[in-house]
Amino acid sequence: MPRFPRRAVAAPVAVAIGLLAAVPAASDEPVLSRPHTVAHFDLAQGQTPESVVAERGGAVDVSFAFARQVVKVTRERRVRVLATLPAEDNPRTPLVNSAVTHGLARAHDGTLYVTYATGTGRTGVWRIPAGGGAPEQIARLPADGLPDGLALDEEHGVLYAADPALGTVWRIRQADGTATAWATGTELTGLPSATGFGVNGIKVHQGAVWVTNTDRATLLRIPVGADGSAGAAETRATGLTGVDDFVFPGHSDLVLAALNPSNEVALVNPDGTRTSVLTVQEGLSNPTSLAVRGRDVFVVSAAYSTQRDPNLLKARLGTHFSRG
Repeated sequence: MPRFPRRAVAAPVAVAIGLLAAVPAASDEPVLSRPHTVAHFDLAQGQTPESVVAERGGAVDVSFAFARQVVKVTRERRVRVLATLPAEDNPRTPLVNSAVTHGLARAHDGTLYVTYATGTGRTGVWRIPAGGGAPEQIARLPADGLPDGLALDEEHGVLYAADPALGTVWRIRQADGTATAWATGTELTGLPSATGFGVNGIKVHQGAVWVTNTDRATLLRIPVGADGSAGAAETRATGLTGVDDFVFPGHSDLVLAALNPSNEVALVNPDGTRTSVLTVQEGLSNPTSLAVRGRDVFVVSAAYSTQRDPNLLKARLGTHFSRG
């Protein structure tokens, strides 16, 4: 989530990704259909949705960056607060200067994990009990960092957190919160001449950790070694201006991503080509994150720079892209 000097907020970034050979030539089925707004949020209350994860049954969990909250949006469109992160009287958060909740990950038992950045000892990963309750810090990360995107690899008992301020991917043991700098390098850093936002969105997919770099407008794949170490980062797509979070709609390397400044969601092919599949006409307002459950695709928009209508949008994924 890139932030620019804010009145109360700043502008994050979304992802765009491409289509092409993904849909069989004989099919004219759209990638995403029936887009509609499920919920509208209150910008004045800091309800700037930063991350979204989908549950069974149609509900989704959403982090509100500036409200410091994680909420559930039910299938009936009700919004229920699951947890509020503790207030920080003197936040010294790099790039944003506010206490913010960012990336969200959900375990199979319903436990939620969220990144929280304050510029103090509270910066790190926090755990929220299934169904909601008092949040608990399980991992402390550097106060001069800005943990953003979060991904959970339950099979190996680790979380990965992307830090765009420090250009680092952190690896955190789920059991005890031990954190190590797993991946660093120029490919993950931001650009001083731009927003300063480097590695941002993050997902675990097919034996690798995939990330976006907002300033460098790239999608990267970092292989996970047999011993859990990080391999060399591979660039999979470029030119993704303002890319934030992303999701894999199926088992292939096709990606749906949010491009924040241009108010787009795009499909990106394994060869790096991309096609816009949702735009501002469908209601996007600085999209930040996406989630997929079956054929349902959820997109949250934070309205960081538009300052208009932060919301949750839902669309239907074409059968050629569904996880099944």
